[in-house]
Amino acid sequence: MKQIRIILKESKKIGTIQETYYEGGEPFLFYPVMLEGIRLAREMGFNAGIVSNGYWSTCVEDAKLWLNPLSELDISNLSISDDELHYGNFQDSPAKCALAAAKALGIPAYSINKAEPKVQQKPDIGDGKGTPEISGGIKLRGRAVEKFVEGLPTRNCKEFRECPYEDLVDPKRVHIDSYGTVQICQGISMGNCWKTPLSELIRGYDARKHPICGPLVRGGPIRLIEEHGLDLKDKYVDECHLCYVARRALLDKFPEYLAPRQVYGLE
Repeated sequence: MKQIRIILKESKKIGTIQETYYEGGEPFLFYPVMLEGIRLAREMGFNAGIVSNGYWSTCVEDAKLWLNPLSELDISNLSISDDELHYGNFQDSPAKCALAAAKALGIPAYSINKAEPKVQQKPDIGDGKGTPEISGGIKLRGRAVEKFVEGLPTRNCKEFRECPYEDLVDPKRVHIDSYGTVQICQGISMGNCWKTPLSELIRGYDARKHPICGPLVRGGPIRLIEEHGLDLKDKYVDECHLCYVARRALLDKFPEYLAPRQVYGLE
């Protein structure tokens, strides 16, 4: 709780943060701390949300017991992973029970649906060729690279000249882990909030001077490779795939900015 209090107080100092999310791993594994953290966030004027896989929801009746204290705290969002990657084709998954219980209690709840990436062809536009498209909605970072890349269509790395997903210049969110790593994107750190206060990290952040974000802003993942002189393969599935591989190659050179190592399948 001490760490949560520090982060919330620092967030208040920043002045532009409106919402805090409790994510994982799995936040319900630390239920009393999660509950008290949300209570404190609400008292300080923040909206609060949760991302969970719903493992705790063995039936609707039991799920209501877990969720009732959260309904009293008026959380703004409960997002629950309900897809084949978590529960296969199980029709009565714990996630579905949790969503039903949340609805009954009036908690705003949403399902997160992802699937294993698969190739499908876009319709022919008249030239006799369909364009390969990858379905599933998964970003090819971390474990997803190791598990899903094989067999997917690739493109020349010179095409990847921007980051299409994150605002690296003016981030609208950060991820903070239990080690204090303040991540702009998973595995890209602006610093450690146990060493430097969060409000100071946010105010002092300059993407152009960051050894990872700077190149990405100037020219995407290919620029990251060029500026750091990496010798990598020519083809990758998408921007995230190339960026992840490049960052993994730079881990030992920039350990402060490429953290935590667990994101890269290490330690």
